[in-house]
Amino acid sequence: MKRLTTALLAAFDALIVVAIGVGIALVPLTVLWATQFDMAVNWLVFWRAAVDVWLVGNGVDLVVQLDPTLVAALNLPGSDAAFPITIALLGFALMAVLFGLRTGRRAAETPYRWVGVTGAIAGYALLTALLVLSAGTDAVRPQTVQGLVLPPLIFAAGVLIGAAQGQLGHLIGSIPGLPGRLPGVVRGAGRGAAGSSADSAGKTVHGLNGPSTNTSSYTSSTGAAAGLLPVAVRAGAAAALRSGTAAAAGILFVSGITVFVLILTSYATIIGLYETVQAGVLGGIALTLLQLALIPNLVIWAAAWFAGPGIAVGVGTSVSPVGTSLGAVPGLPILGVLPQGSLAFGFVGLLVPLLVGFLAAVILRQRATVDVPPSVTERLLTGLGTGFVAGVLLGLLAWWSGGALGPGRLVEVGPNPLLVGALVALEVGIAACLGLLTPAPPVGANGSGRGATGGLPGTKPGTKPGTASGAARSGATGVGRLLGRLRDALPRR
Repeated sequence: MKRLTTALLAAFDALIVVAIGVGIALVPLTVLWATQFDMAVNWLVFWRAAVDVWLVGNGVDLVVQLDPTLVAALNLPGSDAAFPITIALLGFALMAVLFGLRTGRRAAETPYRWVGVTGAIAGYALLTALLVLSAGTDAVRPQTVQGLVLPPLIFAAGVLIGAAQGQLGHLIGSIPGLPGRLPGVVRGAGRGAAGSSADSAGKTVHGLNGPSTNTSSYTSSTGAAAGLLPVAVRAGAAAALRSGTAAAAGILFVSGITVFVLILTSYATIIGLYETVQAGVLGGIALTLLQLALIPNLVIWAAAWFAGPGIAVGVGTSVSPVGTSLGAVPGLPILGVLPQGSLAFGFVGLLVPLLVGFLAAVILRQRATVDVPPSVTERLLTGLGTGFVAGVLLGLLAWWSGGALGPGRLVEVGPNPLLVGALVALEVGIAACLGLLTPAPPVGANGSGRGATGGLPGTKPGTKPGTASGAARSGATGVGRLLGRLRDALPRR
């Protein structure tokens, strides 16, 4: 396959992704235009509305100025002046990332990986620019700079992750003294960067793509850069990053299950709200698609509820484990899942970040492979780093999931990102410190056990020589092995 062909196919993938994203809103709006308005209204009005929805789903802010007649009909405080809509419908962003992963993997299967990546991102950016230029009206104006930057960045994140799956694990595995485990003194890992780089020349490295000879100057420069930090610092940072990310993912997983259960148990309430809205068949379909795009927001809001701060659905409102205080809420049936009144056992939800952080640290502790056990200080610092990583991740997601949904009271919808990040960091950090203080995994009587090998740097004595090479391979970076397993599990074209 030639470079030009690879770039064109990648750009065509980007076109399909944009068409699907805009089409989700455009198709029901076009049907509505044909059936309810008898094509009397200019179709470009519906086109611009669909593009606006897609842009909001990618984090682009809108500025809305309602018609005076509509303002009088709605009678909403603050609707006579221009107001922003800054809440993101994260379902669209999630879809763009997932399609980007697929595009990146397809590009990685070609001889010109980065040509395909560049073609896909450039094509997506060009299409986004055309959409932004076609969307602006006097009534609704997207932020031009955000519109030109944010959608391509979201898609590019997925493409780069998909294209660099194998290389990421190989890069991490090439860093000397960074086993990705709990910090400790690993035998032979204290060598300087120069010695590690020199010894790596001609050495077989078991990365994601199987054994290969490490003669790359890129790998040597990576090892030299990594060697600037002490081994314990590098290992502790890697362990905190991995366990903190796992803790954040665990909290989101529990939150997703909770939202699913709430939708099932609040089914009657949601149906009643649908009947109250009286949107008709097409309006109900459009409303349902809008709410499906809000599902990722609800999952993040549930995580904020578990953390403690909860969410606001308007100025002066609160939905938290302590209780619920709501006024008039937006007419979205999915909001019927919000709890009402005070919850007798709402404080139990605060245990979720604590338990998830503790389990993430215990798993990290059980997988530790070191010659000399880490000190209490190293464990505590790793636990606090775990909480910091989890807090930053969930704080950023909380910031992205909230914003203004309309005029007046609706300028404040969603969680407070600073409170969410701070409390998650505190809760997960404390729990992770306790988890890392648990006893080390037992070692068998013959000296073997998890991580018990001998004869090689970072291994314990007592292992049979025949098992040393296998232990060395299994003792490679945990991130590399995890990504390798994920790659092997993906279907091949």
